[in-house]
Amino acid sequence: MKATAGVFFLGLLAGVLATDSIEAQSSSSRCADCHFANPRAASRWHLSEWDHSAHGRANVGCEKCHGGNPDTFESFLAHQGMLGPQNPASPVHRSNLPKTCGACHPGPFAAFQKSRHYELLREGNPDTPTCATCHGGVGAYLLSPKALASECASCHAPGKTVPRADYPAEGKIILSSVREVRASLDEAKGLINRVKDKARRESLELELNDARVPLTEAIHAAHMFVFDQMQDRLQAARKRAELLMEQLANPQSSSGK
Repeated sequence: MKATAGVFFLGLLAGVLATDSIEAQSSSSRCADCHFANPRAASRWHLSEWDHSAHGRANVGCEKCHGGNPDTFESFLAHQGMLGPQNPASPVHRSNLPKTCGACHPGPFAAFQKSRHYELLREGNPDTPTCATCHGGVGAYLLSPKALASECASCHAPGKTVPRADYPAEGKIILSSVREVRASLDEAKGLINRVKDKARRESLELELNDARVPLTEAIHAAHMFVFDQMQDRLQAARKRAELLMEQLANPQSSSGK
């Protein structure tokens, strides 16, 4: 009986593992799997960026942006209906990219629609920035402050299309501030997770969420390219972050309120 039970258990375990394996495979991107397996596949660097991006980690497959059929390994069927990025009707054509990204990121898209850059994009201007300009083709990164300043200077510099030399420098400073505030709040989150007292931890988490609100508002203002509003919201977020860190550093004073 023991041997029979053991065989049954092993068989059951194998079945469970096989089911988990099938589910894992079905949740991954077949598009990426096939292209990675094909040594002659185009845009291998694009695939690698996707694999390291938040989209890749969340199994947001290629078809979400490019279209196509992710449920088959047949090349013709998989690519049926797809259009190249140079085709004005393609969802990844630069003029359509904000709408495509906005399907999952409605907040940034709504903000970008209020910007002058969006107006220029709709007018067919080939130089105006799109989502990919700052975030890369698959959202794998955000430009560094220096890279952002350089990108802005391609249009906003003496002798350029819009000679506003202050824009690149101001954008660089503000993006640096965004990084600093975000890092401070991330540090606060880590410290809050270590607080053992449940009531105090929940109270601190509420304050952390309050501090993140103006940071989110600053990021929305960034997609509108409204620097004054960004500065105002960042200042509010920085003050809340400093107060939160002070409470974490001095638990005695905060608990004695």
